[in-house]
Amino acid sequence: MATNINISSLESNSFKENKLKRNVFQEGLFAVYKPKGWTSAQVVNYVKKHSKTKRVGHGGTLDPFAEGVLVIAVGRKYTKKLTDILKNSQKEYLAEILLNKKSDTYDTTGNIINVEIKEIPSKEKVQFELLKFVGEIEQLPPPYSAIKIAGTRACDLIRKNRFSFEEIKKVIKPKKVIINKIEILDYKFPLLKLKISCMSGVYIRSFAKDFGEQLNCGGILKSLIRTQVENFQIETAIRLKNDNQSIL
Repeated sequence: MATNINISSLESNSFKENKLKRNVFQEGLFAVYKPKGWTSAQVVNYVKKHSKTKRVGHGGTLDPFAEGVLVIAVGRKYTKKLTDILKNSQKEYLAEILLNKKSDTYDTTGNIINVEIKEIPSKEKVQFELLKFVGEIEQLPPPYSAIKIAGTRACDLIRKNRFSFEEIKKVIKPKKVIINKIEILDYKFPLLKLKISCMSGVYIRSFAKDFGEQLNCGGILKSLIRTQVENFQIETAIRLKNDNQSIL
């Protein structure tokens, strides 16, 4: 039986805050809680200001829209270890999907349109269709993403009006990714709450869009929390406070 987890209980201010000294970021690998609205690069810059080295990197981009675990490496010895995390790590997400809407970003930050639903899918139908996304699947990354085309991020090409959304969509190539497990936490149409375990390279936004199409509905992310990357877990992630660049 699926465990019913309230995603709202995992918002940034609900976890016990780590009481840390200013120079907590010595050399090593850390799980940092990326706040919603921050870019992954902003977190890296933050850590640089609170460490004794400028060699800082992260183990996998988390969209500004999303929040949760971002693996941070401090020091040359540890930044070299990020390659394995970037390319071959297991991750866990809590996702909220709206099945009655579509958007160009595949989440609520884009241009949203309402979808006319002819038949509301039952929970049994949702469960059945989810099984088709477990295992190795082919997935097309979102046009609004950091995937690079001729050395420039696709999202930047669209935002600078160098290419249209549809032009970028035609250029991006699908790739094979692995989803290990999908668990329904709650379903009250149009809101579907899932726990997703997958390997590196999976775009949860693309999954939401593709799954909605599989149901003949819409599909956009309402919220996304990364709760785990390998052994780095959200409960022990370092919390950042955007207050004069201090750490709680």
